[in-house]
Amino acid sequence: MQSIFWTGRVLSRAIRNGLSSFSNAAELNVSNKKHPYLVSVVCGFPKDIANGRSHKGQFGDDAWFSTNFNNADVIGVADGVGGWRAYGIDPGEFSSYLMRTCERLVRMGHFKMSEPGDLLAKSYYELLEHKKPILGSSTACVMILDRNESIMRAANIGDSGFMVVRGGRVVHRSHEQQHYFNTPYQLSLPPPGHDRNVLSDRPESAETAEFKVECGDVILVATDGVFDNVPEPVLVAEMRRARGEGGEAGTAGEETEVQRLQGVANSIAWMARNLSFDGCYMSPFAKSARQNGIDAIGGKPDDITVLLAIVAL
Repeated sequence: MQSIFWTGRVLSRAIRNGLSSFSNAAELNVSNKKHPYLVSVVCGFPKDIANGRSHKGQFGDDAWFSTNFNNADVIGVADGVGGWRAYGIDPGEFSSYLMRTCERLVRMGHFKMSEPGDLLAKSYYELLEHKKPILGSSTACVMILDRNESIMRAANIGDSGFMVVRGGRVVHRSHEQQHYFNTPYQLSLPPPGHDRNVLSDRPESAETAEFKVECGDVILVATDGVFDNVPEPVLVAEMRRARGEGGEAGTAGEETEVQRLQGVANSIAWMARNLSFDGCYMSPFAKSARQNGIDAIGGKPDDITVLLAIVAL
């Protein structure tokens, strides 16, 4: 009964946060509907539901944000590297600070709409200069929609990432950045004297992308807890439901649209969590392990963060 109770709390909080993100975006776009904007929702689970964090902006060691400024909608996720816990360091503190700083910089207008990588870099370098060192490592993915130009720009470092579905097929997807199997690129701040023993990539190493968006595009931004456990065809099938059966984005009431979007985000997150604990399942992570000479089967238990958005007019 306790796990059911905690699951309910996680889902209800995720729904509230998602509705809040939607309301903010809609409010800023009422006066000018000809430019696209993002309707976004979020859902997620900490790996340890009973004891892990589950509140706005964070699921376990994962962190996320969704905000806007003038003619830009900005979303992002980060995944704190859990290995730091063995050294007495909270892995979620680094990822949370990184995303909260990105959100603050956007709200203050201290970012370039054409350079999501610069936003990520500013957040990281501000973290390095914090009076109290925030130790740890994190992967990250940030996306900026330029409403005036209908252009989405993304910066991704490590194995968090994004996927864009249009007309029932994937039209854009980020690529994992890994040093070797299960060791992604990551932004880091190691303890003093341990620099040589810790992987630390520069934010300028992030993979960047730029592409036009269309009304009805469905965008998934997620941590590796999703991509390691849910195959791409299954994600695509779920994301297609965000458009509604035979419906066009924006034709139904916005309240109905956001509820449908939230339902899909909940479904993907819940599916990822269930599969992550399935020991007999040939997950994408297990397939990748086998390709690297490791005899593995089953899902990969992890924190789960699903930030799902649809481009609307």
